[in-house]
Amino acid sequence: MELKRDIFRLYAVTDRAWLNGRSLEEQVTDAIAGGAGIVQLREKALDDAGFLAEAQWLVPLCRKLGAISIINDNVEIALASDADGVHVGQEDMAAVNARAALGPAKIVGVSVHNVDEALAAQAAGADYLGVGAAFASHTKSEAKPLSKETIRAVTEAVHIPVVAIGGITEDNISELSGCGLDGVAVVSALFAQPDIKAAAARMLALSKKIAR
Repeated sequence: MELKRDIFRLYAVTDRAWLNGRSLEEQVTDAIAGGAGIVQLREKALDDAGFLAEAQWLVPLCRKLGAISIINDNVEIALASDADGVHVGQEDMAAVNARAALGPAKIVGVSVHNVDEALAAQAAGADYLGVGAAFASHTKSEAKPLSKETIRAVTEAVHIPVVAIGGITEDNISELSGCGLDGVAVVSALFAQPDIKAAAARMLALSKKIAR
């Protein structure tokens, strides 16, 4: 699927660690209202029934509010919920299999860490890439930060959109300037903040400054 690059400026990845008495639906609504163009539903702790139940409110909410809905690592949930697409990692379903399962009209995103992985994902039919970790991250403590040179090499090697992910905050996002990115994917920079809508608006403005 051909996607406008500006939709990638702010890519929200959910995490229920910071609900603080609110519903995830309320938090996602605030993130989109603040400027998130894509929302990835990431549910590592739920079984398939629980994951699908979450996807079944997220997908129509995103459609209503004009955002793209992406399911993390689960093609079956993406199909059952009619989400806009799926995002897979290097250890998950291969991009070529995700593309075959979803067909040409859906979105496939792939996590990459170097140029070889980026080129392979693009050749397999990926619509966009998530490159990282950009910085040390609490969400994925095992992920080692990439050099800015590596991130730049990835964006220069492919023609599809690329977002950086991993430990990106308002304080360090400017360090990604000049890397050729289309935007940033963030978790705690949105969902751990007391005012998610305001945090999203600030991150979107900062992302526009560093995006190609």
